[in-house]
Amino acid sequence: MSELDFWSFVREARDRLTDAGYADPGATELLLTLNRASGIVTYDLESSIHRPAGRSWSAFRILYVLWLAGAMEPKRVAELTGLTRAAVSNLTGGLVDDGLVCREPAPHDGRSVRLGLTPRGVEEIRTLFAAQHEREQAWAAALSPAEQHVLVTLLDKLVGARDDVAPRLRH
Repeated sequence: MSELDFWSFVREARDRLTDAGYADPGATELLLTLNRASGIVTYDLESSIHRPAGRSWSAFRILYVLWLAGAMEPKRVAELTGLTRAAVSNLTGGLVDDGLVCREPAPHDGRSVRLGLTPRGVEEIRTLFAAQHEREQAWAAALSPAEQHVLVTLLDKLVGARDDVAPRLRH
């Protein structure tokens, strides 16, 4: 067997699983490829945009959600970012200390808080997202607008409303 890289490993895995009689090695190939592609893009965005700016990918996600969806309770931030509530709590402390996020009492329950962006937080997320958006456009340029639409539609079909799989989600 020649020297494997990740992509040739995916093909080799599919071939070996086929030879071993597994029912659908294509499913393994699909999910390995999806996971790897997601990891590559995420790492690229974090290492080229967010880390140099002193932020993590997770911190960016919190700022992004608060920027686009507005102030909300940490539980809702966790749902929309895909982070755990504990991760949101841990990351929020640093964002508050840096003057990017503010905590305010929730209007319906004085024991609960809402997270929101400060003016400095809005400024930072706009700057970060402008840089990220340039990178997103570079990544997306490999596909035509029609191909991008098809890929988004297929991914939505793959992961959306999958009661038949009963996926475990972070809450």
